[in-house]
Amino acid sequence: MHGLGNDYVMLDGSGTSMDLPSLAVQLCDRHFGAGADGLLVAEPSNSADVRMRMFNPDGSEAEMCGNGIRCFTKYVLENGLVSLKNGVINVQTLNGVLEVTPFTDEGGRVDRVGVWMGQPVFNADDIPVKLPLANHEPTKEAQLSNIQTGVKFDNFVVEYPLSIEEETFNITCVSMGNPHAVAFVDQSVDSIELDRVGPFVENHPMFPQRVNFHVVNVESSNRLRARTWERGAGLTLACGTGACAIQAAARLLGITDEEITLEMPGGDLIIKWTGGLAAVYMEGPTVEVFHGQWL
Repeated sequence: MHGLGNDYVMLDGSGTSMDLPSLAVQLCDRHFGAGADGLLVAEPSNSADVRMRMFNPDGSEAEMCGNGIRCFTKYVLENGLVSLKNGVINVQTLNGVLEVTPFTDEGGRVDRVGVWMGQPVFNADDIPVKLPLANHEPTKEAQLSNIQTGVKFDNFVVEYPLSIEEETFNITCVSMGNPHAVAFVDQSVDSIELDRVGPFVENHPMFPQRVNFHVVNVESSNRLRARTWERGAGLTLACGTGACAIQAAARLLGITDEEITLEMPGGDLIIKWTGGLAAVYMEGPTVEVFHGQWL
């Protein structure tokens, strides 16, 4: 299945004793496996309708996956693993329990999903980010945007100049259950060699749990354009949690309205954040590509 080209293998993991990290490495290999950006496993939950676990192509387990949870929702509903309750399902993740709303086409198949993705986290210790912040102050414009978002700077990493070889990216760091570094750039995001700089940012010592890296062009106050280097996966066509982190960072800096369309190589997502303690809302498509058996 895929959401904007971010593709995943789905598995009903109830009662399984398989080595899921090893299985993810095998399945996600695009030359010797099925090929995917991740493995999503459905398991029973005591605190929600279903539990979602997400494994990257390198076998590491991720806290959350935005495009993945949309695909996961379609999978568990259309395969009878859960039933809707008042039009929603609740999904347990390593980032807590998230409320998900499916939308169906004329044939009754799930084709879009909206997710309340939780509150963005900006505190460096909680993302986590490790760096000397004493010599870094956010710009005056960023500080003034606190009035708009209702968020006060407290040990935030905002427009921090990160040098990679001969380039410098001013990054703002956000957690959406997983760590993100967002850089708003003037040059076209297509001109940035993400396959070269992405691994340096992902594995930089300031990110003890590694990081997802996004470069972003501002087209207007309600439209952004981005490319992503994902932790554990590399270049991907889209990133749902990243899209939420981008909008949170943009709102923090006073760049965008509450609701935006975010264009990624795989397509568009609708992202909304009103600021303060509110959760970020994400909505986008989900598509089944094929199903079968792994021998």
